[in-house]
Amino acid sequence: MALALEKDKHYTYKDYLTWPDDVRCELIDGVVYMMMPAPLLTHQDVAGEIFRQTANALQGKTCRALIAPLDVRLPRHDEADEDTDIVVQPDVMVVCDPGKLDRRGVRGAPDWVVEVLSPSSASRDQIEKRRLYERHGVLEYWLVHPRDRVLTVYRLRDGEYGKPDVYKLEGVTPVGVLPGVSIDWDAMAPYLIDED
Repeated sequence: MALALEKDKHYTYKDYLTWPDDVRCELIDGVVYMMMPAPLLTHQDVAGEIFRQTANALQGKTCRALIAPLDVRLPRHDEADEDTDIVVQPDVMVVCDPGKLDRRGVRGAPDWVVEVLSPSSASRDQIEKRRLYERHGVLEYWLVHPRDRVLTVYRLRDGEYGKPDVYKLEGVTPVGVLPGVSIDWDAMAPYLIDED
């Protein structure tokens, strides 16, 4: 079902909750960004494997691995949910504060966020969402580029991400904010194929 949006209207989570379930979108600073109905198989394989490895490593610990689709509301200070104008759905995330979890998803910044880049969302993930996650205090933000086999990692220092670290998708990469958690890229080799 198509979503009828008013031009130049500032939308909030209150509006978002009235939209049909089959409409996939994110809300960034009151602007609606439509999402593709379903990502490509490579995207899902990579996101799923990152989630699996992370969830296994966190078993029995306080931190919890979560996977999209799941709403993350990023309110400003003590802003009420209905007034929040930021709702995103990171591909994979970890939340270490159980108080941020509720029946609707996550309220507040996850500790670690992973976005697997797709052609339809790459610019938003690399620009708008990077700024958004930095502003709201996501401690570590990973951008996985399956096609280019590159990982870009932003770490929050003094409230800013600064220059990212860039790695090849090979071997093992530890998650800086999650001691004992690392991602084994070689286990994903079958999924890292070219899709045209």
